[in-house]
Amino acid sequence: MSKTNAVRILEANKIPHTTHEYEVNEDDLSGETVAKKIAADVDSVFKTLVAHGDKTGINVFCIPVSAELNLKKAASASGNKSVEMVKVKELLPLTGYIRGGCSPIGMKKKYPVFIDENAQLFDEIYISAGMRGMQILIAPQNLQKITEAEFVDLL
Repeated sequence: MSKTNAVRILEANKIPHTTHEYEVNEDDLSGETVAKKIAADVDSVFKTLVAHGDKTGINVFCIPVSAELNLKKAASASGNKSVEMVKVKELLPLTGYIRGGCSPIGMKKKYPVFIDENAQLFDEIYISAGMRGMQILIAPQNLQKITEAEFVDLL
């Protein structure tokens, strides 16, 4: 597979990580399926969600694939009264990524990133590498550093 923007950024900044490829089934893009395919603990695989806040605009949230984003907590963490998920058709123009391949690293613009605090329970977590079929394994603190994220309660 080719290198993604996310992988290039990590390499350019000399941030330790590994990539893990898997077979993509377009009919099942669930994080649980991805976790099985890469033989990972489902709680250590994080999805990237993009939401629009009523005050701050676009925000990025990384949460375990097995969890649901608490929109009230997401709004509070990002300085908004409310947030709503962006529509799938808005994802590519806003981020440069497609559903099932959205990475918090290397988006078209620099958006505020919030990582669920549970990420800190793991030495390393998986995030999308910026394309379907590839995950990045990275220390949560390194992800926080490269994305300038905050660890917050999002569940």
